[in-house]
Amino acid sequence: MAVIGIPLRYNRLEDGRCILYLSERLRRTIQKAGGFVLPIVQVQDYDYMDTRYNEFSPLTDLEKVNIEKYLDMVDGVIFPGGFKVTPFDKYLLERCIEKDKKVLGICLGMQLMSCYKEDFKVYKNDTDINHCQEDDIGFTHKVKILRDSKLYNILGKEEVLVNSFHNYHVSIDNDYSVVATSSDGFIEGIELSSATFNIGIQWHPEISYDFDEDSRKIIDYFINICNEWYKILLWLIAFYKLDIYDIIYIRRDIYEKITCNFD
Repeated sequence: MAVIGIPLRYNRLEDGRCILYLSERLRRTIQKAGGFVLPIVQVQDYDYMDTRYNEFSPLTDLEKVNIEKYLDMVDGVIFPGGFKVTPFDKYLLERCIEKDKKVLGICLGMQLMSCYKEDFKVYKNDTDINHCQEDDIGFTHKVKILRDSKLYNILGKEEVLVNSFHNYHVSIDNDYSVVATSSDGFIEGIELSSATFNIGIQWHPEISYDFDEDSRKIIDYFINICNEWYKILLWLIAFYKLDIYDIIYIRRDIYEKITCNFD
């Protein structure tokens, strides 16, 4: 079973208390698709809701080590929707890229990808197209997808209907390529061509997973590619007669040691 890390998002309760949370819709969708959800908790001693981006101190070596511990336990990371980005999110994405962890960015997650090397910049939507629907049912607009992209290979079509829940859009000036746009020119999909799987989309496939084939294709493909390691691991357990409980502990570095010893 693929272990999917999801960094928690930030919000405030009606009584003023700040919280970290994980979307129930996203959790249930990942589990339906065959993944195991591992929440990734922020590591710094800050109130993440009330602290402004430039008020965070640089991550300490210990805090970076704690982030590495999370990344060692997961096969892929989903950067979910929300409304705030912090230095923690940027560093986590940078390490995912450096380690070639499989990454799926959704809504704010895609916007994070668009500017992970520079200041976080978003622009207020000013268009006749509805980019912020009122409920979870149905779709609001079409998205055109480049044929020469991994996203096209997953969906097998140049145009899809999507839901939309964002009031801001982004531009791109880094290693990511734009692979999907709405008819008003807003960026709807980006990907890192050098990575095994590193795709960001502006819409929410986890919300429409139960009733939309295209949404299921995206989520299922992500889970399946993250799950490839466990197929290898199960083969190793069977072939080398390892204890089945080792599946909890054996990671890629141990796999490399085993295979080197039997070359």
